[in-house]
Amino acid sequence: MAIPDFQSLMLPALRHVAAKAEAVPVREVSEVLAKEFKLTEEELARLLPSGRAPQFYNRVQWGITHMRKAGLFSTPRRGCVQITPRGREVLGRNPKRVDMRLLAEFPEFQQFRAKRDEDSGVNSTQDSSASRTPLEAIENGYQVLRAQLASDLLERVKSCSAAFFERLVVELVVKMGYGGSRIDAGKALGRSGDGGVDGIIKEDRLGLDTIYTQAKRWTDKAVGRPEVQQFQGALSGHGAVKGIFITTSQFTKEAREYAAGLRNSKIILIDGEELAELMMDYGIGVATAAAYEVKRVDSDYFAEEE
Repeated sequence: MAIPDFQSLMLPALRHVAAKAEAVPVREVSEVLAKEFKLTEEELARLLPSGRAPQFYNRVQWGITHMRKAGLFSTPRRGCVQITPRGREVLGRNPKRVDMRLLAEFPEFQQFRAKRDEDSGVNSTQDSSASRTPLEAIENGYQVLRAQLASDLLERVKSCSAAFFERLVVELVVKMGYGGSRIDAGKALGRSGDGGVDGIIKEDRLGLDTIYTQAKRWTDKAVGRPEVQQFQGALSGHGAVKGIFITTSQFTKEAREYAAGLRNSKIILIDGEELAELMMDYGIGVATAAAYEVKRVDSDYFAEEE
């Protein structure tokens, strides 16, 4: 079962809180809704794309926030909600659903939405993504921008020279913690030049082990099993057991199956898409265009000693 959107969570949340004489912890509301919608442990553990918050609990909290802004809930103490007379009046109508359209009846909620729309430049009454929480909307936009950046990066890498690509590989493996110093890695790359090996990189700063590399800047075809097999043979010829094969194109299914089936050596395959992802993650060839901080209320700051 898919995780319900926050609008689908609002009516059952309102009903549960209404059944309690006192304020209800938000955590309790989340647990009750998880059982009502029969969510699995896997679904409850599913995170937002950033990996910083569980998706389901984020939606519960945002649904509660909407009802609070509309005056259906109050927050008598930290982390708890209580139904208001307006909330009971809404329940008394026996609505089939509590959603944005219903909440829009109340002036407080209209002001809240108008302020959000003004700040974001989005008309929420026409926005097809209105069921997303604001955090989900931000992260969805981030993923769209990241996907476009990855595509642009890969196109630029494919158009650069072979020598530039080799330097790019050096900088990437050093940023990832391999190769010792950049000078050491730069000297090693391209030095062997035989047997299907392009470079020799230290696995650690002391050089206790080495990793052999192969880099192919291909644009018109996928790297197949023969190329990976040749690289594996080169590793054996050098007495090595670890290798990284990087390409700007893709690997065929047969190539990946061959690499996965190796027993006496380990070859990591990095295709163009993964290369672009690593470049973004380690700051290679990219610059920060803008940065936004998402803040929340620090409840500890407002906790007064009794």
